[in-house]
Amino acid sequence: MKEISVSEFKKLKDSNADFQLIDVREEHELEICEIGGVHIAMGEVMDNLDKISKDKQVVIHCRSGARSGAICQALEANGFTNVYNLKGGIIAWSTEIDPSITKY
Repeated sequence: MKEISVSEFKKLKDSNADFQLIDVREEHELEICEIGGVHIAMGEVMDNLDKISKDKQVVIHCRSGARSGAICQALEANGFTNVYNLKGGIIAWSTEIDPSITKY
């Protein structure tokens, strides 16, 4: 599984690169905090493969990186070669990049 650190992801965002960000957390978690992207809850990802780009880098995130890591592995098993897990998830983003993002 490929991973991207939050500092690498910030550089990607800041460079206006063409990528897709997918948030696999549950709906109620979005109310606590979010860093953007398309929301596809973990349990719904495999039913929504058509919403995931195969042509550009796809960064998948959750709260800590565990759920998004599992989704990256599942997507790779289904032929995706362009998916990256955001290592440490929103917790790492809050700690290292933007402390205004609520940790939970």
